[in-house]
Amino acid sequence: MNRIRGLLGVLVAGMCAATAIPGPAHARSPAAFTAVTVDVGDAYGRPVQKSGAYDAGNATVNGNAYGTGGMSMGVRLAGGTTIAVWATPPVGQSFVVGRTYPTAGTGDATRAGLDMSSNSTGCNGAQSWGALTVREVSHDEATSAVVSFAAAYEFHCAANSGAVTGELRWNSALGYPAVVSSPAPVDFGRVAIEGPVPSAAATLVVQGTEDIRFDAARISGADASSFEIIGNNCSGRTYRPTESCRVTVRPLARRSGGHTANLEVADSGAYGRRVVPLTFTGYDTGIGMFYPLAPQRLLDTRDGRGAIGPAQAVELPVAGRGGVPADGAGSVVLNVTVTGPTAGGFLTLYPSPEATPTASSINFPAGWLGSNNVTVKVGTDGKIMIYNRSGSTHVVVDVVGFYAASEAVQTNLGWGGHYLPVEPNRLIDTRPDSLPAGSRIDSFVDLGPVSPRIKGLVLNVTAVQPAKAGFLAVSAPGLPPTFSTVNYQAGKVVPNLAYVKTGRCTTCTPPYPVPTYSIYTSEVTNLVVDIVGVIDDGSLSDGMRFTPLSPTRIADSRTGLGTGGPLGAGEVRRIVAPPQVRTPATEVLATNVTAVTPTTGTVLTVWPADAGLPRPGVSNLNPAAGQVVSNAVLGGIGPQAAFNVHNHAGSVDVVVDVVGRFHVFSGTASTTTGASTRTGAGQPLTVRGTGVPR
Repeated sequence: MNRIRGLLGVLVAGMCAATAIPGPAHARSPAAFTAVTVDVGDAYGRPVQKSGAYDAGNATVNGNAYGTGGMSMGVRLAGGTTIAVWATPPVGQSFVVGRTYPTAGTGDATRAGLDMSSNSTGCNGAQSWGALTVREVSHDEATSAVVSFAAAYEFHCAANSGAVTGELRWNSALGYPAVVSSPAPVDFGRVAIEGPVPSAAATLVVQGTEDIRFDAARISGADASSFEIIGNNCSGRTYRPTESCRVTVRPLARRSGGHTANLEVADSGAYGRRVVPLTFTGYDTGIGMFYPLAPQRLLDTRDGRGAIGPAQAVELPVAGRGGVPADGAGSVVLNVTVTGPTAGGFLTLYPSPEATPTASSINFPAGWLGSNNVTVKVGTDGKIMIYNRSGSTHVVVDVVGFYAASEAVQTNLGWGGHYLPVEPNRLIDTRPDSLPAGSRIDSFVDLGPVSPRIKGLVLNVTAVQPAKAGFLAVSAPGLPPTFSTVNYQAGKVVPNLAYVKTGRCTTCTPPYPVPTYSIYTSEVTNLVVDIVGVIDDGSLSDGMRFTPLSPTRIADSRTGLGTGGPLGAGEVRRIVAPPQVRTPATEVLATNVTAVTPTTGTVLTVWPADAGLPRPGVSNLNPAAGQVVSNAVLGGIGPQAAFNVHNHAGSVDVVVDVVGRFHVFSGTASTTTGASTRTGAGQPLTVRGTGVPR
């Protein structure tokens, strides 16, 4: 390499070295070409930074020939950039037209010598390698030095480095092809995982003197699946010099970190393809993550503001209250309690300032006391609306968490968590021994070695035949019961879905920390607790993120929407989720399921259809005869985007409203594509044990 650096100053000055050919032999005919073309391809700037086709029209190009049969060429651009190329035949040989020589930085008996540098910076000659195909060569009769030369070259700086390719012409009658791609590389910068997808075009400009035909385009390299071609007017066409075409590519950000690949377009040039590097850096925004909160009250109409009247919709500000950030919350998870309604009816919670949807969030008869877990999208003004259909009723609202819709949440609060389903398991069943009034149960859940990463539980909590009207409060241990999770009346069976921010036990039976929770009852009651899911710290495989939706009714057996007629005793009804509430990646739907006037007390159970899964041994709703009662259900959908509903006894109508959907987050997916499994969210976690913290 020292040799080529020393040559460069002489070459660009147009001077002859001591061993160069005599002066008259430098004369060239008007038809001769002297040019150097460079395609940096996937060599990432080593040793030349920029592609180009250089001749007398845009640069100073000189050549020198030597008595050893070798030659060198130098290029100086207007801005001062220099490029030098040196080629020599194998030791003791002369170049032969039509032959392709393997090359090394320094030639030997079997390899030609080929080396390059730019701005006096090159490669380690001992490691460089490549190929040189000689198209034309003629020699001075007196000195045997080269007087005209044409070749195509391929040059690599090191064993695993990319290729710099191009053409050399010195006093040659042969024309030369050249293609310059711009930009190179195509750098998309920082790209959000599952965020907006940018696109960019690689423009291929034909230069030199020859036409170029472009054929198939593809993405190659270790990260090829992280890019895709979305437009191409190059392949299958021939372009003349100065003409150009474009191949448009976009990144597919599924993992954090740097991603590189190559756009390859086959062509009629000597190397056979154009190579354009592609690169981006994927990053996680935290959008769709859940942030569990200690329950905090946002609304209690009994505080003097008055009940909500018939057909009345009231605003409830949620942004910036109860732990919900002022900016960036996409939806909130609430525990909504109805107390003392004057008529049977329902509440609908929905984003402000949208129109009231045809859906319900909590259904109730006159005089009822009860609650339901409600996930509701936050309006653009940071508020939600609460609509009361009939009569007047008091309403109590406690917030238990929120889902992020902006990366500002992660920036300000750190990472939230993903939802992961758990194989349904009964954690607590106090029957036949009731819990005393004012008592509390503390418990832990062992989910195996992943337990230390769990920071929230999703439970179905049921009060069974309480002695008096009262409430259950579910939270991390140690919190006072200043909120309610399940509100119950005497003698009823009342379930509610509960998102619970957990505590942490380091002295429990398992050899690792486990999540803990506590349940307080205000009155004597039996208690049943089933686990259906967890919230992790964002690190477990196949965790799910949430996309909120405005409430959308997808099934009503009373009207034939989605399914027709009441469900009979022991019947399983298959319901297909329509396209407006799901995507191909959707695994779980956040729904509100309502049982309407069963003919007898019954149990409803929901699980994925067509996935070969047995009916779970737990319940989602436990309506009494004649009740209209709702419960939030996080229901998986099977491979045909459907779920099953089973009715235990009598007959009952069923209504299903969707408020959002979950998908496996590609950044932690167990497959690099993040593709949907549609089997009830893949392999759910399993409970290994439960007990009382020590």
